[in-house]
Amino acid sequence: MSSDEVVPFRLEVTDAELADLRDRLRRTRWPEPEPVGDWSHGVPVGYLRELCAYWADAYDWRATEARLNALPQFRTEIDGLGVHFVHARSPHPDALPLVLTHGWPGSIVEFEAVIGPLTEPDDPADAFHVVCPSLPGFGFSDKPDRPGWTVQRIADAWAVLMDRLGYPRFGAQGGDWGTSVSTCLGLQHPSRVAGIHLTPPLAAPDPATFDDLSDAERAWLEELKEIGTWETGYATEMSTKPQTIGYSLVDSPAGLCAWIIEKFQSWTDSAGSPEDALTRDQLLDNLMLYWLPRTGASAARLYRESFRQISDWILKSTSDTVSVPTGASIFPRETVRPSRRWAGRRFTNIVYWNEPPRGGHFAAFEQPELFVAEVRAFFRLVR
Repeated sequence: MSSDEVVPFRLEVTDAELADLRDRLRRTRWPEPEPVGDWSHGVPVGYLRELCAYWADAYDWRATEARLNALPQFRTEIDGLGVHFVHARSPHPDALPLVLTHGWPGSIVEFEAVIGPLTEPDDPADAFHVVCPSLPGFGFSDKPDRPGWTVQRIADAWAVLMDRLGYPRFGAQGGDWGTSVSTCLGLQHPSRVAGIHLTPPLAAPDPATFDDLSDAERAWLEELKEIGTWETGYATEMSTKPQTIGYSLVDSPAGLCAWIIEKFQSWTDSAGSPEDALTRDQLLDNLMLYWLPRTGASAARLYRESFRQISDWILKSTSDTVSVPTGASIFPRETVRPSRRWAGRRFTNIVYWNEPPRGGHFAAFEQPELFVAEVRAFFRLVR
């Protein structure tokens, strides 16, 4: 593959690799049960044993592999790194190019159900040419072999990718790490970006409003304290010593499953189990895009690269104001929920703001119809 060549990509997992996964799952050494009757100490051993047994004995990777191979997948080299992506062109020639960026612990499978509606809508005015890249170190993109792949560098790589695909002007959408990459696209390439749609925007509370807080703002400030106390251990480990946790994430499917599924329980719009929000197969489809390419360690390194900066964007005032047209959809079980007036200090051109009735951190995965409606509603304003 030459430095600017775009080549087709196809998943071809061997039977031996799947047999190894099943063998590892069946030989897991399990800890004793947790001393509580809920998820407060982490993933309950009873739940994880049941999920891993299903993964070993009933989950059908070949069905998922066939679905993913039905999507137009490619790889290309950008800034010395091989990047994997889906590129689904709309049949409508005037469609707006749109780059969708996932985060951790997600993958491109989050967008599987929205690609069709976005590329082939009932109204051609809502059509998009969709590009879904796998972040560096995630999925079937290459793993960086040295430091430096920050969210800013990823945004520059996405700008190169869109240019290489023939898209001088495009929209950007993202959640989790994708929020930060999309924001950086707006900061670093404003002349090329039609608009950014964020789920959610990252913006700090405004101390000037603390004497006049809304109920929602007051609730979010209280939740921030709880999150800081009980929900950030994963990020502390990955942003300081990602290699250490990486060994278990690459070697043990049960360990990888627990590390990731905990977040699908905490961050989805569920009644207590992640399977209230997503099917068991969907959860495992996403896990396979970490297990098969052995990306537990390499994906964790993005936290070492950029998490402190992202934390500042959430907790502290920032001077890097974003002036490109911005849309925000704040789903009710999202992990970060700034108010519009707080977000407006950083995103100075908010043209769309909505708070849908259902959904959590993985909006496209959990609520694909609502997600598509939100994306369409924003980009109708900026095409």
